[in-house]
Amino acid sequence: MNPSNKSGEASVFFITSEELLNWSRSSSLWPLTFGLACCAIEMMGAMASNYDLERFGIFPRPSPRQSDIMIVSGTVTYKMADRIRRLYEQMSEPRYVISMGSCANCGGPYWQHGYHVVKGVDKIIPVDVYVPGCPPRPEALIDGFLKLQEKIRAEHPLTGDKPTPAIPTPAEENKTA
Repeated sequence: MNPSNKSGEASVFFITSEELLNWSRSSSLWPLTFGLACCAIEMMGAMASNYDLERFGIFPRPSPRQSDIMIVSGTVTYKMADRIRRLYEQMSEPRYVISMGSCANCGGPYWQHGYHVVKGVDKIIPVDVYVPGCPPRPEALIDGFLKLQEKIRAEHPLTGDKPTPAIPTPAEENKTA
């Protein structure tokens, strides 16, 4: 396919059905925004017109039954843990989780002095992408969405094979250090 061809002739575009499926899934992400603390303000800023996440196909939804991504942003307490799990289980397959901020990633500054804080949302539900920061900037969340899109494009939904993990979890990073 030649992009400089302006003669009006039709071009043929070859793509596998798996690539088409992955492209369509990665280009229409509907997150369930679950803001628990100050990171939610940055998440709202990323959804606003300054950053315009809709250009990436990201459209926030208020219901877990309409969403395929959960963004957990903020401090997760044990009281909220079963509610997060219930919302996660109500989401349709395939579903993904973005953990946003150090409180959601590892408990933040509160886990040492509080018995009520979960030491990472990955103790409750599986996390696909970790967005670091306290609080992370909207650009960091956009980068997390781009990494999730890369992960979705590498999946094999028709054969069921799992892709090799390209993004190490914090526990895997500590093992290699």
